[in-house]
Amino acid sequence: RSSQPNCRGPFDVGIVDNVATMKLLSLLTAALVGSASAFAPAPRVQQSRAVSPVSMAAAEGELYIDQNRRNLMNLILVGSAAVTVGGLAVPYILFFLPPGSGGGGGGSPAKDALGNEIFSKAYLAEKKPGDHSLAQGLKGDATYLIVKEDGTLQDYGLNAVCTHLGCVVPWSAPNNKFMCPCHGSQYAPTGAVVRGPAPLPLALAHLDIDESDKIVFSPWTETDFRTEGKPWWT
Repeated sequence: RSSQPNCRGPFDVGIVDNVATMKLLSLLTAALVGSASAFAPAPRVQQSRAVSPVSMAAAEGELYIDQNRRNLMNLILVGSAAVTVGGLAVPYILFFLPPGSGGGGGGSPAKDALGNEIFSKAYLAEKKPGDHSLAQGLKGDATYLIVKEDGTLQDYGLNAVCTHLGCVVPWSAPNNKFMCPCHGSQYAPTGAVVRGPAPLPLALAHLDIDESDKIVFSPWTETDFRTEGKPWWT
């Protein structure tokens, strides 16, 4: 059997090699393009920002504030603050004002500690000359009934409230004067100031005995005989 001769020349072999190279390059290029597309950022999708009428109405409802309700809450807040401040301020101010010693036009019966009206004969039968005892006077203020040396009642009562800071001033028989234990103020038997810090004398009230023998206090509005001036308590 005869053998066929090899018909491929060097030119044919070169063509085959070039085709193989081109195929290899095509495959590499496709692989590179695929890899690049895998790492490329995804395209953005624009979301619609349109707001529905229902959402807009709900938002407006949430932001709406009732002006009447706001005014009411403001009034409640201001009123509460005023009551609190007033409750603290009024007692503080009154603490530094001299106490009053009664007023009004009519008389007021003197009463004992139990609230019973005091009758002069029965009272003087129990008291000695020079006695200074307390009774309820005008406006319920503690007021001294003074028994004179002749056994009769003085025609005025002395309000026992100190004119410094409102303490009740006791009578000191050994010292023959009123002596305040709070801050040391002292008063003469007539209630005139003999030692501070009290700035004013003890307030006066007229003392009378009515037809039923009751002891009655009435406001003192004329000149204060101790200072020759207008009464400070009127």
